[in-house]
Amino acid sequence: MQNTLKSLCIVGGGTAGWMAASLLSAALRGSNIQITVIESPDIASIGVGESTVPSMMDFVQASQINLKEFIQATSATFKLGIRFNDWLKAGDSYFHPFGKVGKDINGFDFYQAWLKSLADGHNSRWLDYSPNAIMAEHERFMLRPQLLQSEQAENWVLSSYAHALHLDAVQVAHYLRELCQKRGLTRIQATVKRVIVDEKDFIRRLELDNGSTIENDFFIDCTGFKGLLIAQAMQVGYEDWSHYLPCDRAIVVQTANEGKPAPYTIATAREAGWTWNIPLQHRTGNGYVYSSRFCSEEQATDTLLKSLSGKLLNEPKIIPFNTGKRKKIWHNNCLALGLAGGFLEPLESTAIHLVYKTLVHFIKNFPDRDFDADAEQSFNRLIDADYEEIRDFIILHYCSSDRDDSEFWRWCKTMPVPESLREKIRLFHQRGQLEHTQGQFFTSDSWCSILEGMKIRPQKYHPLLDAFSREDLAATLNKNVQTIRDTVMLMPKHHDYIQAHCPANSVLGNSIANS
Repeated sequence: MQNTLKSLCIVGGGTAGWMAASLLSAALRGSNIQITVIESPDIASIGVGESTVPSMMDFVQASQINLKEFIQATSATFKLGIRFNDWLKAGDSYFHPFGKVGKDINGFDFYQAWLKSLADGHNSRWLDYSPNAIMAEHERFMLRPQLLQSEQAENWVLSSYAHALHLDAVQVAHYLRELCQKRGLTRIQATVKRVIVDEKDFIRRLELDNGSTIENDFFIDCTGFKGLLIAQAMQVGYEDWSHYLPCDRAIVVQTANEGKPAPYTIATAREAGWTWNIPLQHRTGNGYVYSSRFCSEEQATDTLLKSLSGKLLNEPKIIPFNTGKRKKIWHNNCLALGLAGGFLEPLESTAIHLVYKTLVHFIKNFPDRDFDADAEQSFNRLIDADYEEIRDFIILHYCSSDRDDSEFWRWCKTMPVPESLREKIRLFHQRGQLEHTQGQFFTSDSWCSILEGMKIRPQKYHPLLDAFSREDLAATLNKNVQTIRDTVMLMPKHHDYIQAHCPANSVLGNSIANS
């Protein structure tokens, strides 16, 4: 017998809270489940997560959001990937592109065909076969057109590239809040003073500072690092990963744009961590993620400020964090979302992705009032695997570096590496084998891009590729490179495309610039 939820309460606004409200209001439309958001006027959003990954576009679509309107309201720019400076060694750089790299040949992964071509003496870069990388190099962009099947076969480049967004996280929360209120969601401006948990460890009600009491069937904790519901009230523990990833501080500051915004994020390795530059339409977001074991707050601030070129728009702000995740992200009638659920440093811009992925898993395993343990356990297995996959991918950037010019980078040379990552690198070393299972976020192309950028190549390629003619393979690859370049150079410049199709709302831009 059905025992459907009647009410769901999201505690905390910010990016995570309003993303949850937006997606759930779309997914649960017509279900008669009442959604309430409690947003404290006393707690400011951290508003850091300004760089996203392509799943952001899935969120926009699934939440039934108008993309042009969203970009204009959040002063967004388009993102094709991440440029990594000085990670292998000082002066070296590489690019991690979104989308596909190359075109599989006769059923073989393109990477294997490319390795064979290198062994044959064919001189080309891995990135020559990435539409995203070539678009980024020439700062070209256009939204991917809707193609018929025949058109996709004719020009595979147009169906192979992908993009994400750089956006203003504070304005994202404002936009989504207005959207949800138009959809009829209840918003309560108050602070939770007490969480009442029963003897079975279920949340029964919340007592607010305005004197009211909230009783709901299910609660989503979006209260940030403190985890007011999941940690403080329900005492769900935290799995600390700082022994793998020692960075535990971020300094953030905004600067005025100098020049036209590029369609990619820049991540530059520094003495005790790395800095980011994220270009928006109206300003640039900057930050330094570092380890306090190897660097003082004063040193970190000095490093960040010396790396900047634009005029400062605000004072630098320090954000401490502890890398890891909740031991259970869904526990009984509470789901931890965003920083309440866990935190991985933003090296690959995965914070907003994990919010979206958590919500997707939750909707697929959506509970009723019987709260079957199987649904909760299934969800936790899936989201745990997502966190561990991203953790390993981030660790790869550090453990594969050749840098030894500071105590931090010398520590990275002997850093602990999870067995899951160690095995992945071992198999790749042998013959370029990368296992990719359904549901994993980072594709084989992403892993290959980082490994190639860090100058890690397999000892040999797949033996059956010896059946390919050297001349035919070279001709195929050369044609692919030319097709990519010809297609990309027909695209408009990134800045010109934004100005023509989705410039930021002028009132919004002026208000932020003057704030």
